[in-house]
Parts: sequence; structure tokens; C-alpha cells
Amino acid sequence: MAQKKKKKKKYRLFWVFVKIQFVLFLLVAGACGYYFFGGYAKEVKELERAAERMVRDSSEETFRGGQGSVIYAADGSVISEFKGEKDTFYLRREDIPGNVIAAFISIEDKKFYQHDGVDYRALLRAAKAAVEDGKVTQGGSTITMQLARNVFITKERTWQRKVQEMYIAWNLEKKYSKDQILEFYINSIYFGNGYYGIQAASRGYFDEDVRDLSLSQAAFLCAIPNNPTLYDPITGMDQTLARRDRILLNMKQDGKITESSYEEAVAETITLKRPEGGREKNDYVETYAWYCATRTLMEQKGFVFRYEFSSKKEEETYREAYDTLYEICQEQMHTQGYQIYTSLDLTLQKELQGSVDDVLAGFTEQNEDGIYALQASAVCIDNQNGCVRAIVGGRSQEVSGYTLNRAWQSFRQPGSAIKPLTVYTPAFERNYTPESLVVDEPIEDGPRNANGSYAGEVTLREAVERSINTIAWRIYVELTPETGLSYLRRMNFSRLDREDYRPSSALGGFTNGVSALEMASGYAALANDGRYRAPSCILKIVDAVGTEVYVRQETGEEVYRQNAARTMTDVLCGVFTDGTGKGLGLKNMPCAGKTGTTNENKDGWFVGYTRYYTTSVWVGYDMPRPMDDLMGSTYPGRIWRDFMEQAHEGLEPLEFLPYAQLSEEFEEESSEPEGAAAKEPSEPEGAAAKESSEPEGAAGE
Repeated sequence: MAQKKKKKKKYRLFWVFVKIQFVLFLLVAGACGYYFFGGYAKEVKELERAAERMVRDSSEETFRGGQGSVIYAADGSVISEFKGEKDTFYLRREDIPGNVIAAFISIEDKKFYQHDGVDYRALLRAAKAAVEDGKVTQGGSTITMQLARNVFITKERTWQRKVQEMYIAWNLEKKYSKDQILEFYINSIYFGNGYYGIQAASRGYFDEDVRDLSLSQAAFLCAIPNNPTLYDPITGMDQTLARRDRILLNMKQDGKITESSYEEAVAETITLKRPEGGREKNDYVETYAWYCATRTLMEQKGFVFRYEFSSKKEEETYREAYDTLYEICQEQMHTQGYQIYTSLDLTLQKELQGSVDDVLAGFTEQNEDGIYALQASAVCIDNQNGCVRAIVGGRSQEVSGYTLNRAWQSFRQPGSAIKPLTVYTPAFERNYTPESLVVDEPIEDGPRNANGSYAGEVTLREAVERSINTIAWRIYVELTPETGLSYLRRMNFSRLDREDYRPSSALGGFTNGVSALEMASGYAALANDGRYRAPSCILKIVDAVGTEVYVRQETGEEVYRQNAARTMTDVLCGVFTDGTGKGLGLKNMPCAGKTGTTNENKDGWFVGYTRYYTTSVWVGYDMPRPMDDLMGSTYPGRIWRDFMEQAHEGLEPLEFLPYAQLSEEFEEESSEPEGAAAKEPSEPEGAAAKESSEPEGAAGE
């Protein structure tokens, strides 16, 4: 009986096994059918043929070449040029130090000399980690695959690209020796800041030939190519050093260096020594032009820029995608031979830089890095087309290495300069007029006016001219912070924070602040009848064979209603005649503008415009600190006036277009602007009472 049961069990197991095999067969058959009949087989075959063709047609020159790109100013003169220098710094295999080869193999591809171009186990480990972590956290690419990606295709993450990368790697291993592949790889990889190949990087970062570098310096350079943005030695020294240490540890564990060599190398201090006339981009107009060109290429690849996220994870995913594509496009800028035409006017640039330098010439204090302590930034936008004409990221100074371009990389509290964008123009869309009567009186637990006094009943025009804080606060609470900040969101102010949805942001009290570029573009929208145009200096990009990759279109988005924008302009004209900017107006040119000063006079702003140009100016210390006589009307206002007088020399005076007086027709349509409807406020109106009377960063005037 027992034997019979055992026999039945055996048969059951047999049929279970058969069923499992049948199911697996169906799954495999289905997958194969999907692969073949879904068109994937044909696509993969085409990728294989393309890979074979690319490698077959390659030669040593394929890995030595590289076409640099050129950026032109508005007058056709050259602003900047990246020359194809791979050939200049190309090293033969026998001239590449053994430490460099050992470092790359230890950190990038331990089985380089064993595989046929693809490390299947590494790919499986990377795939497993991606499934477990929910994102790509490990690389499975061999050195040969990386060479294929760097030279023949792109770094974009698609299955087609990965398949082609593997086919190219297989073919490279058939055509070239391992030593040749190493030579090609080490000479072609990107080390950031325009340096391709280990020798160019060595000369660029240490002003030395690679053969003269220490073990620590060599490992330091080998840390960069994995992610040239993250491991940029100029902007991310700590991250680069951390990866250097990881490489040295791998080399020790692989038996490539001794324990004593490892300890000595890890302890060595790395000091960059960049050559005179090197490749650093420390010119403000140049750094901005390359930045705009790179982002323009990203847009052409379909990337959508975002400034708001529903969660930290969503933001991290976006940042990862942004950094990856930015690096790809940045590399293409150095190798694809683009001709880049900009709106940058070098005469206006010189005048704007000169105005900043002259007005602040008396402030000679320097920080520990030898940089002027008191700084400024300024941006000039052409109101005809919304393009940036001049951009200054700081005072003129000879410095070695990277220079911070404060005009678009620094974010500061705007003070009262923000009021026209978030309070008053929105109010003019909702039945307020310049002659509307409002009451200036103390607000319990609210802001104080800069002069400490209260005027009682005044017109809205006077409230703007005198920059009365209490009135701006009350109107903003009435609008709700959600409504006020919606205008900034639509104009791509990039550092808005959830904590900014509070009454104090009416006076410029932001968590992160705004940039001079953002302020200029916001006021340029007022000058352009309420239509916002994303600021950029790129007019056209042409590739190496003459094909237009990008041509700027005169487009824009209506952020403010035309009449509200014109009303705001009319009121801002009074700032020069009767308000906080009195005496700063231009001699023969109608102008509108606004001052901004933050608590304890840490930041000073002046933003203003004519029919021709909009210019924003910020003055302050990089590490915010009080400055007794810093106000929007002092140094920022003087810089603004000095520059704008020069910029308008010889131009015909143009009056601003008039606004329509409030009529029945206007009254009907002004209750709620299209696209700017108030949502539920993040804080109730009564929340104003909970705010400090002087929120950090809020306007002094």
C-alpha cells in the first residue's frame, strides 16, 4: 500500500514538472513571438548592423578627433571657443602611467582583460540592484562599452542604446587589442570643464604632465569621468576626494598598491593649479552663454524643465535626469562643432560691468579667497525680444579657477522689489486702481514701515511710491499668498518653497530668494504688456554641417493682463519722481522702477525699465551681513542709473503706452485673471497675526 502511494506521488510530481515546463515553454514562446512579430527582432538586427558598420569604418583617428564649438556675440565677434584638443593631448599606451591604468581597471572594470567586451555578471548585478532600489544605482558597463558610448552613441538611457552599446563593444574587441581599447578610452573620456583625456585633464587641473603626477593626484583625476558634474574638482572637491579614496582602496584590495602607498596617497592634500590662459570659465558672459546653450540643447531633446515637485523623491528623480542630460549636452558642446549665436551685446556688457565696478570701487575688503567681500549682480534684457543683452555676476577681479556668476547662480531676498510682481499688478487685475484709497495703519503682529510712521488713508499709487509695507501686506493677505506666488511660478522663479506661502513673502521674505536674472525677466514681463518670455541669450544653434538645430521663436505667455501691466508701469514711473527712487530717473527717457531693501540692510535691489531695456541690480555680501548705507536707492540705484544712461545714449525717447481707465467693460473682466485664479490659501487670512513683525528677508522699505 505504501509503495502504491509512493508511486502515485511520483507520478503527481512528474505531471507537476511537465506542467511547469509547459508553462515555461508558453512564456518563452510568447516572449519570442512578441520579440519577432512585435518588430523588436528587426530593430535589434538593424542595431547590430549599424554597430558593425560603425566599428568597421573606424580607425585610430576616430578616437583622436573632436570638433569644438564657438559662441558668437550679437555683432558676430567670438565670445568663446572650445577647440577640439583631443589630438593635442593624445597619449600612446606606453606613455600612460601604470597607476592611471590600474586605477581605471580597479574602479570601472576589474575583469577588463577577461571579458569579450561585455561583463554579463556585472549587467545582471546592475539589473538586480535596479529592481531592488527602484532606480539605476550600479553601472554594468565595461570599459569597452563606455568607449562605445563615448565615441559612437550617446549616454541616453534607452534599451536600444544599451543593445547597440553591447554590439559595438563586441565588434571593438574583435578589431582592436585590449591595450588599444585602453588607450582609446583613457584619451577620449571627459574629465569636466572641457578636458578630454587624462593628459588634458592633468594639464588643466594641475598644470603638469600626467607622468609627473603622484599616485594620489592620478587617482583624483580618475575619479572625475564617472560623473563629471558631481565630481567636478572646482565645484565639488569633497565629492572628488571621496571617490579618489574609494579608488585607492580598490587598488589596494586588488593588490595594485601597497598598504603604505595607500595610506600616503589618502593623506595627501590635493591642490589645484590651473595654468595661465587655461580653460576655466571665469568670464560672466561666457559662463552664462555656455549654460544657456547647454539647456537649449536639452530642450531640443525634449527635456521639460520643472520647478515644483509633489515630493522629495519626485524632485530627486528629476534632478538625476536633469544632471544626466545636462552632462550629455555639455559634452556635445565640446565635441560636435556647434556654431552658437547669441543676443549678448559686448558694448552693453562692458558698460554694465563698468557701472558695477565704478560704483563699488571704494569697497576693497576681500574674503579669505581673495574675492571682494561686497558684491553685485546685474542683468539687462532687451524688451523688444526678451533676450538677455548683458549679464554681470560680480565685480571684475583676476581670480584663478571657477568664478561664481551671481546673476543666475545666487538667490537673495528681494525685499520690496517683489511687490509689483506678487501684490500690486495682481491687485490691478482685481478692481484696484492707482487712485484706490487704502489705509496705512499698524497691523497687530504684522510688519512695520521703514520710517516707523503711518500715513492713514492714502492712494495705492502713493503706497507703491513710498513702498508702504502695511498696505502691501494687507492686499497680499486679501489676494492670498497662493494667488500672489502663482505669478512667480508661471514666470519660472526656481527657488520657491512651500514655506513661502505666507504673508511675509509680500515683503520679499522668501526661504531661498530670487536671482537677478529672474527679477529682470519678471519686470520685463510688465514692460511687455504682461507677457513673460523665458530669459536666454541663445538666438540660433547650427551644427557642424550647417543644419539649424535651434532658432529662437518670439513666443511668450500672458502672465498679467495688458491693462494691469500698463497700470503698474504708470505707477512705477512715480517711484522716480515722488518715491523711493527719486533722483535716479534717466535724463531724457521715461522709465519705471522699484527699490528693494531687506532687514538690517543686508540686500539692496533696484529693478527698472524703459521701452527699450529692463535692468535689475543686486548689491550685498555673499555671506549676508548688515551694511548701514545699503538701500535700493543707494548703490543698486546708482549702478542702474549709470548703466541705463549709457545704454540709452542716442536712442529716441519713447513714452510708455497708456493704461485704460476703469470702465464698466474692464470692471466685468477684472475680477479674476485667466490662469491666475486663487486657490485655497495655504494659510488662512488670520495667519498674518502669527507672523513675526520682521520676518527674515522681508523688506525694510
